[in-house]
Amino acid sequence: MEMNSAGAGAGVARSIGRGHLSHLPQRPPVTLAFHDLTYSVRVGKSSKIILRGIHGEFRSGQLTAILGPSGAGKSTLLNVLAGYRVEGAGGHVYTNGEPRDLRQFRKLSRYIMQEDLLQPYITIREAMLIAADLKIGVGITAQAKLVVVEEILQLLMLSKAKDTTAEKLSGGEKKRLSVALELLNNPPIIFLDEPTTGLDEVASSMCVSLLKRVARGGRTVVCSVHTPSARLFAHFDHVYVVADGRCAYHGAAAGVVPFLHCLHLSCPTTHNPADFIIDVSSGEYGSHVNKMVAAIENGRSQKWRDYEVPDSSQELELEQLNSSGVETCKALKHGSTAWQQFRILLRRMMLQTVRNRRHLLLRMSLHVFLGLIIGLLFSDMGYDASKTVFNYNFFYVCLIAMMYMPMMPPLSTFPREVHLIKREYFNRWYGLKAYYAAHITCRTLATTVFSLIFLAFVYPITSQPMELPRILMYTAICVAVAWISESIGIAIASTLNVVNSVFLGPVLCVPLMLLAVYGYGMGDQPLPIIWEVMRSCSYLRYGMEGLVAAIYSERKEDLVCPEYADYCMYKSIVNFLRLMGMSGVSFWFDFGVLVVVLLLMNFLGYYLLRQRLSPNYAYRSIKIIGNYVKTKMIMSHQ
Repeated sequence: MEMNSAGAGAGVARSIGRGHLSHLPQRPPVTLAFHDLTYSVRVGKSSKIILRGIHGEFRSGQLTAILGPSGAGKSTLLNVLAGYRVEGAGGHVYTNGEPRDLRQFRKLSRYIMQEDLLQPYITIREAMLIAADLKIGVGITAQAKLVVVEEILQLLMLSKAKDTTAEKLSGGEKKRLSVALELLNNPPIIFLDEPTTGLDEVASSMCVSLLKRVARGGRTVVCSVHTPSARLFAHFDHVYVVADGRCAYHGAAAGVVPFLHCLHLSCPTTHNPADFIIDVSSGEYGSHVNKMVAAIENGRSQKWRDYEVPDSSQELELEQLNSSGVETCKALKHGSTAWQQFRILLRRMMLQTVRNRRHLLLRMSLHVFLGLIIGLLFSDMGYDASKTVFNYNFFYVCLIAMMYMPMMPPLSTFPREVHLIKREYFNRWYGLKAYYAAHITCRTLATTVFSLIFLAFVYPITSQPMELPRILMYTAICVAVAWISESIGIAIASTLNVVNSVFLGPVLCVPLMLLAVYGYGMGDQPLPIIWEVMRSCSYLRYGMEGLVAAIYSERKEDLVCPEYADYCMYKSIVNFLRLMGMSGVSFWFDFGVLVVVLLLMNFLGYYLLRQRLSPNYAYRSIKIIGNYVKTKMIMSHQ
């Protein structure tokens, strides 16, 4: 059985080398070069240098591996070359001999990161088709897209699992799916961070074989690899070794052993050349790094670049596109519009939401439970004149529920989603406006449904007036407060991680709740201007006034005083509103303010998310100042 399995794996690997990808068009070659490249990060008052003036050139048509010991800077080099990290980088990067235009370069390149961030409740086929709709657009028929998807899935051995959701995939399958998603529109430059992590030897060989074949089509493929096996190392055309932020070798993979031999470092016959040069670079055989860097001139030397020119006759020649292939090639040049992106992303998010049944059941159970508890606590108080103050407190409790329940889910889930957005947005899957609009729409629909479930319990149980206009006004205020709360949660989660988001969200709610009820019971006498201004900053204040106006405004009859009560102080609604300082409240004014606050919070969330993905100079300056103040405070405490 093992021999049959190994034979089957080898057969698949050979089929990858010979298979035909009809949708892959020939891309214009792009050669990437860099001179005197540096990168440093701030550590307190000092700077830590990670890359130290290295040089290099990655040619089209070759598969390049960046090797090096842990902490040598290979992932940093990949991030800088891909344009993922710009701040702190220095030197010059060139594409085909011209200075790199970063904005244009990002449109040409794709970066497959080490962490496999996928939509957990979307199947492989659905994920591929959605990615095809986003990246290829509508210029190609659905049938042609399906052919494109099936070919890539077959080559990456994902066909058998194409109807499996991402959460149930193995580590190797997730890695292959991440690669497959970025190969759909066949970019001319591909960066991969540890593409073989989590894969076995056969799967790694198949993955690298495909990347090599893609490179042979005129693409520039660069990946960082951690300790590749000898079999895997043989697949690479070009190797770039990083040691302590410097270039220790830059040349053909076949030239590693002769290069080390010239430095009187003989690789044992049975030793893996990749392991040996990494061990030498890490100091396992003594201090030879300086000698290696000097011999290769920190990447300037071209001596070992063409030690062995890859034999293209061993690889499949560039595809001769048939008529359907030419049509697909033309279609791949067109992406989706903003409206198409919105619809595609909304469909993906709705699938994610509907299939996450545990989360839906938990949220529904929570809203039903709280609706019953709150409704029973304030049961039959709507018309009871002896419990007017309690009914007033019921309004406040409803607002608290409408604030916390919608706010908490994005605080705990959205920070992780931001990492997925960073990958997809960086690789130009979609525009941020289309994504944010789809995200807000999807969350708003879910929040509205759950809020209505909650209100369906508390409103009738507490005997509020069953008049359609008042029901609609009460519902509108509660739902608006829920939308605002959720938008605040998204704004916080767009900037902070899960731990800080879950901490800051509830803490921020405390002053909003206090300011919402400050001054009640003091009649219509004016408050100090400072408190008036601060009170007006709480959207819960307008929500409270809106609920009071929805239930009590223009209500001519008095409340009913029960027989068991000797005296009902707040039987008159007019007197009660005057005592609470709400005699002049207007529903439409409060609702209008809530709509404005909702728009502002959504805009703030979008702005913070955009700055998280691509910060402007003002945002960077604020961040630098914040880090400086934080460093000063830490030093003062020490």
